[in-house]
Amino acid sequence: MHEYFPGVKKIEFEGKDSKNPLAFSYYNAKQIVGDKTMEEHLRFAVAYWHTFKSTGSDPFGSGVFERPWNKARTPMAIAKDTLAANFEFITKLGVPYYCFHDRDLAPEGATFSESIKNLQVITELAKDYQENTGKKLLWGTANLFSHRRYVHGAATNPDPHVTACAALQVRHAIDATKELGGENYVFWGGREGYETLLNTEMKREREQLAAFLHLCVDYARRIGFSGQFLIEPKPHEPTKHQYDFDSATVLGFLREFDLYDAFKINVEANHATLAGHSFEHDLAVCSSAGKLGSIDANMGDACLGWDTDQFPTDINTMTRAMLLVLEGGGLGRGGLNFDAKVRRPSLDTADLFYAHIGGMDTFARALLSARAIIEDGRLSEFRQQRYSGWDRDFGKSMLAGKESLESMEAKALERGEPEIPSGRQEMLENIIISYI
Repeated sequence: MHEYFPGVKKIEFEGKDSKNPLAFSYYNAKQIVGDKTMEEHLRFAVAYWHTFKSTGSDPFGSGVFERPWNKARTPMAIAKDTLAANFEFITKLGVPYYCFHDRDLAPEGATFSESIKNLQVITELAKDYQENTGKKLLWGTANLFSHRRYVHGAATNPDPHVTACAALQVRHAIDATKELGGENYVFWGGREGYETLLNTEMKREREQLAAFLHLCVDYARRIGFSGQFLIEPKPHEPTKHQYDFDSATVLGFLREFDLYDAFKINVEANHATLAGHSFEHDLAVCSSAGKLGSIDANMGDACLGWDTDQFPTDINTMTRAMLLVLEGGGLGRGGLNFDAKVRRPSLDTADLFYAHIGGMDTFARALLSARAIIEDGRLSEFRQQRYSGWDRDFGKSMLAGKESLESMEAKALERGEPEIPSGRQEMLENIIISYI
């Protein structure tokens, strides 16, 4: 069998003093952290599209990567070679999961029937690879944004014929995900938004999107797909304004259209920052609602205003993120998918390993720090004390619906002007830093 990464052996844990760039310094898969191993906590996945299909192109230049799995003469031969490279890579890296879009896995055919057949053929091959390697599918999805037919959107398109094409694609993507034992299925509305309201009926388009998602839920139930449905928010890019702007917007949409029980959220760090939030903000929004489903692990560049999809190396941010994940009970059937790409000048296939090793070590270190902060207890104790008034007396009574504006006024008059305690932000930040 052809080897696509011949200079790389299985990546091993060597500890923080190691100088080997092809070894883990912090990620020790079998290390127990609390009640689970690191591998069980983090549930890492490799993103098929960025790792194997990215060409290194950007808005000012065409592709620069010359990948050995892209050299075959036909699209299906390339797809088979890419599949082999994927499983070699995740096996050597020691990652349990991968994720894909349907068109990453198998090429678009000349007809819809050919596209369906292509996906079915590659799905069967992927199933064999999974059985032989023990690797799993974290989630699948359909690419409803790249093809010319989706220039005006997919589910929100003004032409229902286009939406029917999207339904065809999603049906077979769900089938492929189910066949491969995928634990989740993700919807990202890449072009479910608008450039100008001059040609857009927002109310109509949002209703179309909701109706489409109901069709998907109904289909999944009929075929016995037991995976979790996820929606991934993003505020803009490629459209100026997308209907899945951020986690709070998505949760409101799900409530409005009776879809709340059927979906959770796949939070992407760089998408949260593009919406003007911190990564931990969107995690907190989802966690507090019991709707944190999975994470696309990356980060953006504060100097740039677009989705740079860089590998996560900011230990402070990722520690705060892992605090929220642990305090919320973990990722469940979700995971940490590296929706990240190497930089354009990082031309060698070895750079794919360096990037993932760095991201995995960052999250492993963040997990250890977050667990230590929780065990320390000072952070949670401070927050508990800060809100303690709501757990007793008239604060508790108000939350139970037993007070009125008049009774609350009486309490205010009785007690007079309140004392204002310090928020102690700097002290709490120092606690975080002391464990990093």
